[in-house]
Amino acid sequence: MVSCYNKKTIRSVIVTGQGAAGRPAGAVPANCGGRETEKERRIEMLDMIKCSTGGAYYARGEWVPADGEASAALAAKGFDAAAIENAKTGTMAYSILQAHNTSGDAENLKIKFDAMASHDITFVGIIQTARASGLEKFPIPYVLTNCHNSLCAVGGTINEDDHRFGLSAAKKYGGIFVPPHLAVIHQYMREKFAGCGKMILGSDSHTRYGALGTMAIGEGGGELAKQLLRDTYDVAYPGVVAIYLTGAPRPGVGPHDVALAIIRAVFAKGYVKNKVMEFVGPGIASMTTDYRNGVDVMTTETTCLSSIWATDEDTHAFLAMHGRGDDYRELKPADVAYYDGCVEVDLSSIKPMIALPFHPSNGFEIDELNENLEDILHEVELEAAKIGEGKTHFSLLDKIVDGKLHVQQGVIAGCSGGNYDSVVQAARVLKGANTGCGEFSLSVYPTSQPVALELTRRGYIYDLMEAGAIVRTAFCGPCFGAGDTPAHNRPALRPARRRRHSGTWQSGCPSYHAQLPQPRGFQAGQWPAERRGPDGRSLHCGDGCQRRRPDAGDRPA
Repeated sequence: MVSCYNKKTIRSVIVTGQGAAGRPAGAVPANCGGRETEKERRIEMLDMIKCSTGGAYYARGEWVPADGEASAALAAKGFDAAAIENAKTGTMAYSILQAHNTSGDAENLKIKFDAMASHDITFVGIIQTARASGLEKFPIPYVLTNCHNSLCAVGGTINEDDHRFGLSAAKKYGGIFVPPHLAVIHQYMREKFAGCGKMILGSDSHTRYGALGTMAIGEGGGELAKQLLRDTYDVAYPGVVAIYLTGAPRPGVGPHDVALAIIRAVFAKGYVKNKVMEFVGPGIASMTTDYRNGVDVMTTETTCLSSIWATDEDTHAFLAMHGRGDDYRELKPADVAYYDGCVEVDLSSIKPMIALPFHPSNGFEIDELNENLEDILHEVELEAAKIGEGKTHFSLLDKIVDGKLHVQQGVIAGCSGGNYDSVVQAARVLKGANTGCGEFSLSVYPTSQPVALELTRRGYIYDLMEAGAIVRTAFCGPCFGAGDTPAHNRPALRPARRRRHSGTWQSGCPSYHAQLPQPRGFQAGQWPAERRGPDGRSLHCGDGCQRRRPDAGDRPA
């Protein structure tokens, strides 16, 4: 295996190859002094994440590179030629995909899912499409959550009209309706549907339940309409990349930090693009299932197709706690399994991270940012000017006060940041403290009503509110700018997954994503780095079936 970042190689910050000497005349911040001693704004990278240069065999917990000596090395471990030949079938992903494949062809899959989920931005269009094509009943469990357009603050009655449409559709066709404010889409599916060996399709980009043994895929609405019409999800058998976890996270390092480190390592190279990320290794046991969920849901940012994790007794305990212990079974690779690549992650080497605009892969260690604050933020400003073609002003350097980056808002929310464990860590940090009465505000959105109830019962909500935090109901809005939207040109720290409509940041302990609001005059489509992967393909899997308001006569369903 080779290091994703060569240990001694200087790393480009956003604009590849542009060092301090490469700036236009007068572009260096006034109090930066050129800072040649800052190693050209490059930090010697820790050897914490390694990627194989080719395929590899995972044989009874040990790695064997898939090179000319692989057969001899595996034979020495007791594997015969047939076992080596069939090693591709030894992954967890292979067994789950084939169990749901109806084509009879292991290479060309026609998948039927166990369940589906949509939120209130997408389910109206999906159901109407299926109705127009002859839908009579939902053939599989279909969950309709109302966690995106929950505020009903814009557009008159349209949001609540959509919710009523969803309720009537659930009654008519046999679906599951989740009222507004009770749960965000992915937490509901974790608590009620995800289980070992299952597959779930969702019309949200971050449909990921791999840490619970479920292969989940986020897709456009058309694919969900096909499933409602008893059609299949057709896809070539994907590559499978092992994410081999060792060590244990340091105190103060949260799931977002782990996710951002992995995203930074693999995104630009397309290392896991359209592949399945299969998490294995002894490091899994060092994380609670809630922590794993926080890492897993962020894998969408790598451009992978899906994810799956080895399961253990902690997985079983999570499912049992939600009354679904029977949905547990141990998942692990076979004695020998072939992977198309391997990413080795030393969890103990990961430090608190921050992801700056305009993609989570633009990640830095917090220490790295603080040591090079002006230079790094200036590079982001240059990138914003490049993307905006001079049509807008995007400023970050003016957020530095007394040598430190200041923000006006903190939001703990979303299917990754609002998890029970994340909110508990925030409450412990803030207990007995005060968020102040000035410009800064803090909002907390637990991921579901059960999570909020348990946080309340144990006193964590009291600690947060006493410190000055505003505790709100389950809502996905802060992830995409529909809730707690910050003022123009004011940065906000958010432990939410990445968003396409604004830059995302991350800071640690507990891990916080942050967003910079989109400057006035900018349209979402003008931020291609935020909306698209390296190949130009949209990263928002729900774009294919956005909400269409039906004629009044179409309501209820």
